[in-house]
Amino acid sequence: MQVDKLKLKLDAEATLRSRSLTDLALARLWRDRLSMTAIAVLLFLTAASIAAPLITGALGVDPNTTDASGSKYLSLFSEGHLLGTDNLGRDHLARLLYAGQVSLFIGFMSAFLALVIGVTLGILTGYYGGVIDDIVNWIITTLNAIPGLVLLIVISAVFRPDANSLILVIVFLTWTATTRLVRGETLAIRAREYIVSAKAIGASDFRVMQVHILPNVFSLTIVTLARNIGIVMLIEAALSFLGLGVQPPTATWGNMLSKSREFITIQPHLMILPGLLITVVVLCLYIIGDGLRDAFDPTASD
Repeated sequence: MQVDKLKLKLDAEATLRSRSLTDLALARLWRDRLSMTAIAVLLFLTAASIAAPLITGALGVDPNTTDASGSKYLSLFSEGHLLGTDNLGRDHLARLLYAGQVSLFIGFMSAFLALVIGVTLGILTGYYGGVIDDIVNWIITTLNAIPGLVLLIVISAVFRPDANSLILVIVFLTWTATTRLVRGETLAIRAREYIVSAKAIGASDFRVMQVHILPNVFSLTIVTLARNIGIVMLIEAALSFLGLGVQPPTATWGNMLSKSREFITIQPHLMILPGLLITVVVLCLYIIGDGLRDAFDPTASD
């Protein structure tokens, strides 16, 4: 009976400590004007991309409708097209909005899946060690020995992936960094007194990892997630710029940037706008990552 009460008390204290640290971090983040501005800009662009069908429907335009007459090819601010049209007469604003859906989906989903795999394997290898740790570290070492971008280019050139398969390829190549970070943090946490106490009163390994280790690596993982989204979006843009990413007619900011290179001297906005959107989103994500890192810093003063 006493053991059960002590176990519940330790779990309650761990939960309370986790919540209080999270509350303090959110309060610091709220006072960080630069980070909050970046969050607002990112949310606005994400919401605009999600609402693309509503926006384009209200404007009466479609991202894939071409102009058979050719009169609206490469137009700028023409009637009915706020941001002009591309070389096929397709509405540029509509394509930017729908391209944002794909680019942001690839970035967020790839980074999230890589984070889930990385955190799970990082905690398992750091907590148990032994054979599991050796096998995972061997896989990580093998993957890291191959230049990631070169391998990604080869895979993309051979299979010509769509958005979903590109996500799987990127996840396969990016989970290793998160696993190493979380493994190192878990190795440091598992030797602490409250972990030893929890195990001494009979807490299962799963409960120790869930209640005591996972909350303590949360700040590390959330910062990693924000930065990895930006990295993945740059990877997608780079592959699309080389013609190896998501293939047309599916629009992404990366392949829009690539396809508009030949018109840079005629209609530069076709290349400037998707490039600007990629830059703004990635910059916002890096600012948010830095803000989260500062917010979750336990040495920060209030």
